[in-house]
Amino acid sequence: MKSVHSAGYQRFLERLRQARQDAGMTQAEVGRQIGARQAWVSKVESGERRIDPVELARFAVVYGKPLGWFLA
Repeated sequence: MKSVHSAGYQRFLERLRQARQDAGMTQAEVGRQIGARQAWVSKVESGERRIDPVELARFAVVYGKPLGWFLA
């Protein structure tokens, strides 16, 4: 089955997952840090739910990464 997301968005999702792994955090821990459920974090990471720039900024703070890192 072909992805509904562009190659660029797929790379973004890979970076998002990598940032969490680099931080040594579970999805549940991330959810607690940003005030969301683990299921929401999972949906974001899988591409089922898109995130806006404000939400991305919250992830960046939790992971200790600059915003540009996610788009590289």
